[in-house]
Amino acid sequence: MTAYDVIVLAGGAAKRLGGADKPGVRVGGRALLDRVLGACADAAVSVVVGGRRATVRPVTWTREVPEGGGPLAALGAGLRLTTAERVLVLSADLPFLGRGAVDALLAAAGEPGREGALCTGPDGRDQPLVAVYRAEPLRRELALIATEHGGLAGLPLRLLTAELDLARVDAGPDAAFDCDTWEDIAAARARIREHGAVLDEWITSVKNELGIELDVDTGVLLDLARDAAHGVARPAAPLTTFLVGYAAARASAGHGPDEAAAAVAEAARKAAALALRWEAEASEGAGTGPAGNGPAGDSAGGARSGDTGREGTGTP
Repeated sequence: MTAYDVIVLAGGAAKRLGGADKPGVRVGGRALLDRVLGACADAAVSVVVGGRRATVRPVTWTREVPEGGGPLAALGAGLRLTTAERVLVLSADLPFLGRGAVDALLAAAGEPGREGALCTGPDGRDQPLVAVYRAEPLRRELALIATEHGGLAGLPLRLLTAELDLARVDAGPDAAFDCDTWEDIAAARARIREHGAVLDEWITSVKNELGIELDVDTGVLLDLARDAAHGVARPAAPLTTFLVGYAAARASAGHGPDEAAAAVAEAARKAAALALRWEAEASEGAGTGPAGNGPAGDSAGGARSGDTGREGTGTP
């Protein structure tokens, strides 16, 4: 894995948001800044340039000089606190930035002769605040710009990117989606609730809220919940998945995320098999099959079937 540091620019006046605290605006229940930090959790050093606030993981704070001096001044301030050969530079308002885009930028920045890599948006425009820069040429160009202009405050980022040999990465429409207006915020909030994305978004949010770093096969857990609901009763679905998680935590105590994920899969397999056995017994008990000792109403399965639709079972 490529070692890198990250600088997140979280200052600015947010004029198009009426001066709101943009990094703290929530999308999907998480602050924009936390969503960005989540995409680069393996950075060796994480520097945030802006006002201090609570974050999901520890970061190093600094401010540009003068405050409000713009992105070049903020980048210069953040760069002084990094030591890695490559530096990921991000704005704090990227709700859909993912690990895939970060990896693509790191890989492109490592191409021979390149001094970095940046994302291009759907319109083909460069996104210098969704980029990876090699630290040495970045420091060199910032020093040259500061010497030529008497400082970095108030200067546009294009003065920097025009002088660097940068690869361009098309990371899709979402990686560079930023939130400059309340309309952008509304669009982001709506997008995470779309059918194809809502479960992944919710699970990621829960893991961040609970401080869990665990990759779980969600399909396995959803299948388990379905089997428990159909084979036993609907309330069994959430209770069973809770018990699976508890069992997996006990089985993997003291081990790493890979062992924990394997423990979840094994506990889910056992519970799913049990739910299917319950369903099979209920089907057999409806007649005079192996599980029944007589009429359906005399078997455990038959009694359960008779309860269907009764108040409190959770089934229709």
